[in-house]
Amino acid sequence: MSVKHGLLALLERGPMYGYQLRVAFEESTGGTWPLNIGQVYTTLSRLERDELVRPLPKIEEGQRPYEISDAGRADLASWFATPVSRADRPRDELAIKLALALTTPGVDVRAVVQTQRSATMRTLQEYTRLKARADQEVELSWLLVLDAMVFQAEAEVRWLDHCEASLVRYTSPPASSLASQAQPAGDADTKVEQEVPR
Repeated sequence: MSVKHGLLALLERGPMYGYQLRVAFEESTGGTWPLNIGQVYTTLSRLERDELVRPLPKIEEGQRPYEISDAGRADLASWFATPVSRADRPRDELAIKLALALTTPGVDVRAVVQTQRSATMRTLQEYTRLKARADQEVELSWLLVLDAMVFQAEAEVRWLDHCEASLVRYTSPPASSLASQAQPAGDADTKVEQEVPR
């Protein structure tokens, strides 16, 4: 989720100034995505530049509220109507870490998997505690975010189990094999030609 569309969705409720938007954003996501106030005002400046929001006169406390424009409503409606693509999501650092651990000398890949599993299980337990304490009727938006995090953590544990089972069957290629894979294409072709019987 982009901060831009998060702020537009909040402004659809009614005009708000920066601090109110930050608080409402964090409440809506259950504090799982903390925003700093600078990020809020930078995003508001871009939204104003793109004519998706407009500033209103300052209020008594000196704060300037913003309201969503018709163009902002159209952009927000388009965002809600468009599915999130896997390609739009950040790269999975854990998958990259394990892939690199397999090919980096001296790294105990099983220890990397176990360390991650322990951390993910602790996180899953914390999510479960938070879910048990939440008010089921009042905090539905927070519960939906929390459910998504629970499902992601459970999926990660299952994937780590799969990684561990794969490691049991895995035999690393000899160092010479890895070196030959890194050979320039011309050298590899020459080697193949020499091995072909005439």
